[in-house]
Amino acid sequence: MGYLNLESTDLTVKELNVLLADYQLYYQKLRNYHWNIVGKSFFDLHEKFEEMYDDAKLKIDEIAERILTLRKHPVSNLSDYLKISNLEESASDINDVAMVNNLLNDHGKLIKQMRQVVSVADKNGDEGTIDLIGAYIRELEKTSWMLDAWVKSVDDK
Repeated sequence: MGYLNLESTDLTVKELNVLLADYQLYYQKLRNYHWNIVGKSFFDLHEKFEEMYDDAKLKIDEIAERILTLRKHPVSNLSDYLKISNLEESASDINDVAMVNNLLNDHGKLIKQMRQVVSVADKNGDEGTIDLIGAYIRELEKTSWMLDAWVKSVDDK
């Protein structure tokens, strides 16, 4: 463990735990939307939301394992996630456009938190965390672009 600076690792883990909480709420929101989508967009969005929550589930595990790699413990209680997350829960009875707009809003918050993690990790020389989260940023930016394209009408060009 000589390669870890425990004080600086604590700061990185604090930010990773917030990101973990964010992803847990994001994951559940995607499940909510997957289950409750109705209307003409059902087939497209039902499948897309499942793809997105499968990806989020993997990221949740990777973030928790990164925290463990840093020799700390990930936050693991729903009540704690609700306290520290930047995201909020969502109603189930909203339309497809509201769902996508909510997700785009969450993407902004997730990316902001990811950048916070990278900033703290960079100050602490934690290349492993930077590499992991940097890839997440790139992937979420692409997903955001796709959802943004979906929500725009042809008249918005």
